[in-house]
Amino acid sequence: MSFLKRMKEKLMGTKPEEIEVKQTEKKIGNQVDDVVETTEQESTVPSVESSKIVEEPIVSEQSLQVEKLQPRELTAVEETTTEVVECVEPQEEKKTKWGFSALSITEKFKAGLEKTRDSFTSKVNDLVARYRTVDEDFFEELEDLLLQADVGFETVMELMDKLRFEVQRQNIKDTAGIQSVISEKLVEIYESNDEESIELNIQDGELTVILFVGVNGVGKTTTIGKLAHRLKQEGKSVILAAGDTFRAGAIDQLQVWGDRVGVEVIKQAEGSDPAAVMYDAIRAAKNRGADVLICDTAGRLQNKVNLMNELEKVHRVISREIPNAPHEVLLALDATTGQNALVQAQTFKEATNVTGIVLTKLDGTAKGGIVLAIRNKLHIPVKFVGLGEKMDDLQPFDTERYVYGLFADALDQQLAKEEESSEQ
Repeated sequence: MSFLKRMKEKLMGTKPEEIEVKQTEKKIGNQVDDVVETTEQESTVPSVESSKIVEEPIVSEQSLQVEKLQPRELTAVEETTTEVVECVEPQEEKKTKWGFSALSITEKFKAGLEKTRDSFTSKVNDLVARYRTVDEDFFEELEDLLLQADVGFETVMELMDKLRFEVQRQNIKDTAGIQSVISEKLVEIYESNDEESIELNIQDGELTVILFVGVNGVGKTTTIGKLAHRLKQEGKSVILAAGDTFRAGAIDQLQVWGDRVGVEVIKQAEGSDPAAVMYDAIRAAKNRGADVLICDTAGRLQNKVNLMNELEKVHRVISREIPNAPHEVLLALDATTGQNALVQAQTFKEATNVTGIVLTKLDGTAKGGIVLAIRNKLHIPVKFVGLGEKMDDLQPFDTERYVYGLFADALDQQLAKEEESSEQ
């Protein structure tokens, strides 16, 4: 299935074959309106038969009631109306397991990547306008644009090779619609490196421990609060551990999120041993029968050696209390820092067993291509992305929705053209 067809499915919240049914229902619906309007007009005009009924003798009240109960023959117009109305009975909107419609999630990606799209896609559109044919000069300028969007050198080189091959294979001469080809290849590159699932490793019937790591200022605490909200919406009981005991206000900030979400926060005094906090939190989570324990940690990268030693100690305490824990080590990275996020990811990967990345503030950067660079270079799955400040703006990463968000305007036009041609 092509990228555009898959995106049409996600935009509509239906499978491609169901879209044809919806289009048919739309046409039938228009016919219903015409039939109903005709029926109403006919009912307002007195007919010869109705005037005859008035002249007939008045029947008794008892016989009138019997007449009302007896079925009468429907007219041809009424039969048609009844059958058509049954065909267009409104269907319940499809929901994902998180409770949001497929359309709303796609729109979140589109809105969250607006800055990147305005910066990147507008330049691509200008490039397409200047180059009517796909030649080597076009490829070189496109390569520069992708590098400026922080897509990453290795990813760009791989993409350009794939594009050149595809253009030659399909004998593409015109630049019109080239965005859909770029989109298809970007999805292929990301998914070819997608060795691990983006699903959280939630334990069935046991306590799941999720350890958050990342430098100060990346939005780690906020992300923990949003993830707690998401898991609670899924029906899980969640407890937070305030392990960032050295940053001023970090414990209070996590407590504010705990109060907002409605989950308990296990904490000690500022300056306490983070490993001791984790020990208390695990004990409390077990005693309360919690499903998930999310642990905050310090992020003072300027004290790199001390920080990494501290994280190792925390990890050791957790695994001693619960074998195979932590079940997830999520690294929070600020998308607005661009290539610096790659450096941070590399540093934490060397010190801890990072199982997934949460890319925060993706809505605040014009260089959203960093998602592809991280995945392609570090081979760590991006599990969540922050697409806004609202509680439900932390979304599971979706490659196709992400790429659609990068090229939404151009792809929407192409989808509209396909829709138009299919209706004719």
